[in-house]
Amino acid sequence: MGFLRLIYVILLFFGVKVHSQYETYQWDEDYDQEPNEDYEPEFPFHQNIEYGVPFYQHSIGCASECFCPANFPTSMYCDNRKLKTIPNIPMHIRQLNLQFNEIEAVTIDPFINATQLQEINLSHNKIKSQKIDYGVFAKLPNLLQLHLQHNNLEEFPVPLPGSLERLLLGYNKISTLQTNAMDGLANLTMLDLCYNHLHDSTLKEENLSKMEKLMQLNLCNNRLESMPPGLPPSLMYLSLENNSISSIPDNYFDKLPKLHALRMSHNKLKDIPYGIFNLSNLVELNVGHNKLKKAFYIPRNLEHLYLQDNEIENINVTLICPSIDPLHHHHLTYLRVDQNKLKEPISSFIFFCFPRIHSIYYGEQKSTDGQTIQLKTQVFRRFDDDDDDDDDDGDDEDNTLEGQEQEVAEGHFYPQYYGVQEWQETI
Repeated sequence: MGFLRLIYVILLFFGVKVHSQYETYQWDEDYDQEPNEDYEPEFPFHQNIEYGVPFYQHSIGCASECFCPANFPTSMYCDNRKLKTIPNIPMHIRQLNLQFNEIEAVTIDPFINATQLQEINLSHNKIKSQKIDYGVFAKLPNLLQLHLQHNNLEEFPVPLPGSLERLLLGYNKISTLQTNAMDGLANLTMLDLCYNHLHDSTLKEENLSKMEKLMQLNLCNNRLESMPPGLPPSLMYLSLENNSISSIPDNYFDKLPKLHALRMSHNKLKDIPYGIFNLSNLVELNVGHNKLKKAFYIPRNLEHLYLQDNEIENINVTLICPSIDPLHHHHLTYLRVDQNKLKEPISSFIFFCFPRIHSIYYGEQKSTDGQTIQLKTQVFRRFDDDDDDDDDDGDDEDNTLEGQEQEVAEGHFYPQYYGVQEWQETI
């Protein structure tokens, strides 16, 4: 009995101890405990309070020659720093700015880890075609924009990544366009080749037609003598100023139904087929500074027409507008005809055909003896009905007309028609 009593006492003592453990645990204190100021976690964590900025920006760094702002952690600014070589590009960088430097070569080594790059700006440098490592850009699968304008390129850079959407090559010395230059550029929407040395033999139909999504093509200030062949139907903006184009083939624009703006000033056009510009989406047309002797049919949706500095002696309204549809008005707003050979203002019938016309700029006209003359009516402004109710002073009206004359003369128009700066300047 003594042995059993001893075992009972031991079990009773153990049970009391276990009960006391659960008895002293307060469940409600699990959520209301006071913080322990002496407690420090084993791994301290400093929260990044700049919401939207990845925490890794403090650890991956930036090239010592450049600047990576904290609020734009994926951009690296190395512009205007007299750099002669491209610094190593961290993996996380998406936008690289290297313009206005003295870079002569583009090698592969700095781009080894730069697989996330979406935009590269290498404009205003001294890069030559033979100093671009083969495939350096093609190895960037996410590249969308490539700026190489204002360099010393003599050839079109190949190969390029299929992801590319905007390619700017203006102000170079490009005279060679390889047969496979456009291979894989199915996503390209904008190509700028202005101010180069391109000839007709350079632009082949099989090249241009490969860019199925191309919307804007700039070929101004080259050495073209004919219209570029094989343009894709997706094209909306075409710039051909300052070339030596003398004619436009019949039905040339039939395959360009989306054409929105066409610039062909400073060429050698003498005669234009009457209905060549009958395009339903054409809004701006500039054929100034040519040798045209007569006007042509003006499509219904055209808003801005520039005919300055030609050889036009008379503008027959019935030819430019053969019929009037009261339900579908013509949209012409601005018309510029200065520096032609007009002897009198255009017939007032033009305002019946083009009821939305705002201004006609006559400026100075050329006479047969080479002198310049001014027509009695330089500028006509069509006031809205609401304006007729306002009694303005004569001085105010004269100032308004002068301002309007200057506006049209300088070619100001609505910039939202164009996607880039090149389309905000009228020549």
